[in-house]
Amino acid sequence: MKRIYRKCRKGMMFFLFMMLCGMAVPGCAGTESENTVKEESSVISIPIIFTVDPTTGKKNNQELADAFNKAYAGKYYLDVEWVLETEEEYRQNLRRMNVTDSLPAVIYDVCTIPSFYMMMVEEGRLEDLSPYLEEDLSWKTNIEPFVLQGSTYADGEVYLGPISTSAFTCAGIFWNEDLFAQAGIDRFPETWEEFWECCDTLKEHGITPLALHTEGTGWAPMLIATAALAESKEGAEFMRQMLPESYDNESGLYLGEVLQKLFSYTTDDALHTDYDVAYSNFFSDKAAMIPNGYWLIDQIPENRGDEIRFSSFPEHTLVASPETFGWAVVSSYPDEVKAAAVEFLKFRTEYNKNEKETLFNQDLTDKPQVLKDYLKAFSRADQIVPNYQVKWNSILQEETLGVTLPLLAEQKITPEKFVQMVQESVLEFEAEQ
Repeated sequence: MKRIYRKCRKGMMFFLFMMLCGMAVPGCAGTESENTVKEESSVISIPIIFTVDPTTGKKNNQELADAFNKAYAGKYYLDVEWVLETEEEYRQNLRRMNVTDSLPAVIYDVCTIPSFYMMMVEEGRLEDLSPYLEEDLSWKTNIEPFVLQGSTYADGEVYLGPISTSAFTCAGIFWNEDLFAQAGIDRFPETWEEFWECCDTLKEHGITPLALHTEGTGWAPMLIATAALAESKEGAEFMRQMLPESYDNESGLYLGEVLQKLFSYTTDDALHTDYDVAYSNFFSDKAAMIPNGYWLIDQIPENRGDEIRFSSFPEHTLVASPETFGWAVVSSYPDEVKAAAVEFLKFRTEYNKNEKETLFNQDLTDKPQVLKDYLKAFSRADQIVPNYQVKWNSILQEETLGVTLPLLAEQKITPEKFVQMVQESVLEFEAEQ
């Protein structure tokens, strides 16, 4: 936003100016410059922080910001601060900004840290959006029931401005068709038994099956392990729990067993590294598979072709929690800024709905095979498993997994010991609360 400052000169020059102004234009107070000041001062600014991807240099959400500012020019202005940091760094900085009371008016990735989200709600730091949703039914009807349900807090209120659809939120497995072909595999496995056989076959042909890592909440291995866990009824129910009080059960043990097995199929540099290493290994053909979501399609290097494919996890399973993509309004801002922020969230929901309609109604003839794969997997999904990041305590995610995953991978602890260490994180988390 530009600010216009008027400077006055003292003495004779000022006197002459006023005289000339009065002679030339009666009522000189109503100048174009002053009208510009009034016009610009009437625009409500909405502070927000968006990240610049350190790997690709892409400004995240730039098209959304530009579209909103164009649609509401002269009324609202999304005042973006661009920061070069990972999403994990952004989430950590949210905590710091909350302590220093320097949060922007709209924040995202809030519920990715469940304890932080709960604290923000309980301390009244987030605006309740329920009245706005009830008042504007067109906004509410633009939201899929599954998405709205996921965005609704335990008290029945809504503190996350939802996207419209879960179509862009699902994760499965990206795989390299050429590497599969080198091992004599002509399709992606449909069952978990076939998945492990696929990993064995790739390994026998000198091809590393999986691109994994252990830092950053262990995103890649955890996606596969939690999808596998949800194959059973008990495992699926476990994945729906918010902040499980106990992992000392069959689900926790099976999780440890699967994680340990996964790391027997990955690269040597997977330990103590973040997702960017796994990304690099997959797209440099050092591994045949990497789990991630729809958003990875936009991050595929330009030199890659239709050998990059996408499939749901075995048993037509996807992992998604649309509430992860819900954005919140910080309650400490003036009412007019909060109202403007809500209008932005409404715009975002509509924008997301239009994106889905464009995505599913477009001519796919010349589109990448990986996009066709994703749309097919989404339409045929039999089960959507909640994302563990919005369900499990922050100590487990940010500290325990980073310690236990390398130990599991190196066979230095058993799955039983993994469960014990995870359970200790629960007790530590509860003590902190």
